[in-house]
Parts: sequence; structure tokens; C-alpha cells
Amino acid sequence: MNHFRKAAAVFLTGAAVLTVAACGSKENFNLEESEETEKRVVNLYSPMEKTNPDAENVARSAIDKTIIMAEEELGVSVGYITYTAEDYQDKTYDDIALDRARNDMDDIYLLNPNVIKTLGEEGKLMDLSGLACTENLRDVVKTANTIDGKLVAIPQEVVVYGLFINKDMFDQYHLELPETPEDFLECCRVFKENGIETPVGANRWWLETFVLAQAYADLYNGGNTEAEIAALNSGESKYSDYMRPGFEFLQELIDCGYIDAEKALVSEAIEGEGADFLEGKTPIVMAYWGAANTDTAYGAPDFNMLVIGFPSSRGQMPVMSMTGFGVGSNAEHAEDAMRVLEVILSDEALQVYTETNKVISPSKNVEVECIPALKPLNDRIEENVYVLGANANMQLEQWGNTCLIVRDLLNGAAVDECMAEFDRLQEETLAK
Repeated sequence: MNHFRKAAAVFLTGAAVLTVAACGSKENFNLEESEETEKRVVNLYSPMEKTNPDAENVARSAIDKTIIMAEEELGVSVGYITYTAEDYQDKTYDDIALDRARNDMDDIYLLNPNVIKTLGEEGKLMDLSGLACTENLRDVVKTANTIDGKLVAIPQEVVVYGLFINKDMFDQYHLELPETPEDFLECCRVFKENGIETPVGANRWWLETFVLAQAYADLYNGGNTEAEIAALNSGESKYSDYMRPGFEFLQELIDCGYIDAEKALVSEAIEGEGADFLEGKTPIVMAYWGAANTDTAYGAPDFNMLVIGFPSSRGQMPVMSMTGFGVGSNAEHAEDAMRVLEVILSDEALQVYTETNKVISPSKNVEVECIPALKPLNDRIEENVYVLGANANMQLEQWGNTCLIVRDLLNGAAVDECMAEFDRLQEETLAK
């Protein structure tokens, strides 16, 4: 099993943590299939409904609203095939998605970007570029999910990651919000010297956001994106050269005790570090945009919270990625599946979804006002300043591979060993 098939890329829809947690599960996973109540049924494979059975899942409610719109308009019934994670360790949502899509078991799949890339390259996803809704998509959505000239997946929201900051703690120690890696290290030093045991709350899935922000700040914002990606794809440039500064930065955070590597290695997203952040024991965590809107994540803190970009040479840098709905190339109900996507990805449905979740829409015509905590992150996005955490135009899959190699670092691997793994993966990819 290769690196990115093992990876659990944790950001399916804006409520990835709430719906999939860290995308892992026991070998004895649980798939619950809804009954076909009508003759025209479209089967949708999606994450489980929630990690906490008693919690209201806003993201799932938002999806449901758009699915109901499609059912009423088209006279079809959308059957959910859901995935229930138990201990997040062995089987992943991605593993099951790959298996089901390769075996043509469903019609529509809600997919993480690493799986979109794999299935797209294998020809297992239909081209969605003919859907009328694609005319309204932001260019970044098309860029991220176009493989061999085919738009193979479209999301209902653009997933953006940032640093969640306890602004009260920063004010207490007279600290400015960090812009660069050096600024960030200085903030951590001050917190540590003032008795904050672990300034950065981390989990085993999302530390790659620091690396990606530093690795690709210039690539995506320096005006030479296509040429730099072409050089990486040809082997003229090395991914390891881009990645090294971010890995050295993480190693320094670990060496200085600003990140607890042992705890991070076994901690699930939000479940591992969320309590300490909310209790004011740690001033910094990383999460996706939607977590700021969700009471079961960070939506109701007892302090002034701000969400900013990750430190980079170009200042605070959002890390943006795309999940997406795809239709199996051999889907049994392909025609109805495409019609369902046309409805749920229309501006009308995306407005409903976006207003429910208060997230960034893939449509350039749909906007909602973000909460004050998200304004610093949103300002950067409005300036078109961001890094893509996953880009189907890069031959080497980014999010899943970087996540796993960061976990190697947490587990004691040296930075040089991590760079050697990137070189190996690049050579392996180019040899295909």
C-alpha cells in the first residue's frame, strides 16, 4: 500500500473533523446503507454523520438541505452509504472510498483530494466540466481538481486551514500576531518562558499545513506557478528543496518543546488538542475554517479568538484545499447522478449550503459574511493570497504524502530522512 493510499486526509467538507474525525477506523468498519424507497435511486458514499452521536451536525444538515432540493426537483431518492469511524487507526475513509469506486459500488462519492487524484488518474471518475454549474466555479477549484484536462470533482465549499489564536493570551504577553516563521518562534518562546507548557496544540493530521505554507508561498504567489509546477513534474526541481524549510521549522518547534511530538503522533484532530485550547492552556492550534463556526469544535470559546494564516516568507498564509463530489465512470445511475450534482452545485443550492455553514463557496457568485474571528484569514483569501494544499496538476500527491512524512518526523525521523522520502516518492512518480 503506497504512501497516499494509507493517508487519511482529514478535510471532507468544512466539517471534516465532525464528520470523519481523522478518517481512520478499525478493520471492522461499519457501513450503513439506506433503503431504496423509490425506483430511481442515486447512491452517495459519504462520511459518517457525526463523531458525537448527541451533537448536531451542521455540515451534514447543510448537505441534506441541498440533497432534498435535488430529490424534490428531479423525483429521485438519494441513498446515503455512510462510513462510521470507531478508533481512527486502521481502515480509513479513503481506503474504503478507493475500494468502492474501483469496484463501481456507488454513483456519487464525496472524496478527499488525494483520492480524487488517484481515481482521476485511474479513469474512475467522470468528467464534470460539461455541467452548467462549472461556469460559476472559482478558478482555484478548477485548478485543484482538473486531471488530464477533465474536471473530475466539485466541492460544496472551499476548505481553508488556518491558525486558531487565543488573542487574549497574546495580549496578556504583549505579542503581535506572527507573520513569519521567526515571529512564530518568538511568540512560542515567550509563552514557554511564562509557563505555557506546550504553546502549540497539534494532532497527527494537520501539522503539514505549516510545511505547505512555507514550501509553496512563493510558488503560488510569485507569478510563476505553472513553470514551477512543470519543473517539479519533470524532475528538474525537487519537492524536497521546497519542503526542507518547513520540516526544519517543525523540528525546531519540537526541539524547543513548543510542540509535544509524542502526543501529536497519537492525537486525533480537535479531539487531541481542542480541550487544552478551549481551557486556555495552549494559545495556538490549527484547524479548518468551518471549525470556527461549529459549537462542537471552536465556535463558542470563552475568549477572543482569531483565525490567521500560517507563518511564511510572505506573511500569514492560508492553506486551501479541495474535496469534491465525483461520479463513478461506470456508475449504474450515471445520468441521474449528474443531474443531482447539477442541482446541489447550482448557485441556488450553494447559497443555501454556504449560509448554513458560513463557509467559502466554490462559486464566485455566492458569498456570506464571515464571523469576526475569521476576518484575518478571509482578508488574505480576498487578496488571492493562499497556498494550495492539494493540486491535481502536481504529479506527486501533496496533502496525504506530506502528512505521512510529517508523522515520520514526529516519530523521530531526521529531516534529511524525510527529504530522502520525498526524493524517493518523486522518483517513483516520475518512473510511472
